[in-house]
Amino acid sequence: MTATTTAETSSTVTPYESYVYAYPHKTAYRPLPGRPELRRLWADQPKHALSLYVHVPFCEVRCGFCNLFTRIGAPQGLTGAYLDALERQADAVREALDGTGGGPVRFATAAFGGGTPTFLTASELERLCDIAEKSAGADLRSVPLSVEASPSTATADRLAVLADRGATRLSLGVQSFVPEEARTAVRPQKRADVEAALSRVRDAGIPVLNIDLIYGIDGQTEDSWRYSLDAALAWRPEELYLYPLYVRPLTGLGRRPEEPRAAWDEQRLRLYRAGRDHLLAAGYEQVSMRMFRRPDAPSEGADDHACQTDGMVGLGCGARSYTSELHYSFDYAVDMREIRTIVDAYVARPGADFARADHGRWIDAGEARRRHLLQSLLQAAGMPVAEYRERFGGGPWKDFPAELAAFAARGWLDDGADLLRLTPEGLAHSDAVGPALFSAEVRAAMAAYERK
Repeated sequence: MTATTTAETSSTVTPYESYVYAYPHKTAYRPLPGRPELRRLWADQPKHALSLYVHVPFCEVRCGFCNLFTRIGAPQGLTGAYLDALERQADAVREALDGTGGGPVRFATAAFGGGTPTFLTASELERLCDIAEKSAGADLRSVPLSVEASPSTATADRLAVLADRGATRLSLGVQSFVPEEARTAVRPQKRADVEAALSRVRDAGIPVLNIDLIYGIDGQTEDSWRYSLDAALAWRPEELYLYPLYVRPLTGLGRRPEEPRAAWDEQRLRLYRAGRDHLLAAGYEQVSMRMFRRPDAPSEGADDHACQTDGMVGLGCGARSYTSELHYSFDYAVDMREIRTIVDAYVARPGADFARADHGRWIDAGEARRRHLLQSLLQAAGMPVAEYRERFGGGPWKDFPAELAAFAARGWLDDGADLLRLTPEGLAHSDAVGPALFSAEVRAAMAAYERK
């Protein structure tokens, strides 16, 4: 297909339908009848290479674009009470995991997210690590451990705790080095404070520094975008994530009048391509639409964990857990009042109550195929066809002929006999590719979800 035909075909598609970081999305989850026991859910599940995710639902400020499950600030005593509840949950979950078959329990990778985990004080971060290690049973110093932070909370004492406890990756949400753009995104910060935080991260000696940047901010130009990219590159980060701006309901920016969609899509695509090309020219490798990595960076992936097949244990009121048959979590909200209610309920929950799953979605064979294809195809490396055949018994073209044919017609698919992967233009449209693979049932559940 020629470049002209590709552009003409892809121009009719909305390139930024939604960011797909998990499938199915939590808006497709529903209360689970009977609240099934974790012991039963994890019975006979492979548990030798699990992922541990610990969620901290606190931030010092909520950015205008943010729809994550997080609350602003914490009244006196709330963070301590939250850690108490987290420990009760970790104890209950570990007891359930140990009480099932499927072999010994081992975590192959760990992450602290939120929210902002570094909202916690240094001593509270010590306790968070203790909970992950002593209650959940993860050996943080022997597996990749990623932690999210903001410039204002990346203090020397907090970073020292994380480095000492085995953090291998620190992700700093900078978003823009241009103060005016940061203010427009409702992310007020001074350039000097951001630079000071980056200096402290480097001084702490955490092996991998990731810097998050956002494109598509109102008033952002290619020149100002390149300015932020170069400011980030000056620190030679091992990773860079380039995120398109989304304006979602119930967020700060979501309360503003909508801009013309087509013009904004064009701006974001233009800035994405400029950013991608700039980082590739600087020697970075593209891992996905969003992720770029230095070739000489230390390996961050767990050798024996694959997100498509291995389970995840989530701790905290905003965390998800995955078995091969059920994805589950607690209730989900974006509105600040609703989030406060859910956090308060989590903090008050007795230990025995954590031994059951509350909200979730069952994963049948068809959804498992969709999830595997989606999570593999959105990576620049693509999906080995033999890997898919070995797991499911047939090929992806047999299971998804209409979807793959549509991608190929738009010039988004590089369809080799052994490897199925997106073309550069396909990667640019990852936020259209992902939603196109959602099942009709998941789409209907998401559409019926009542936002709160």
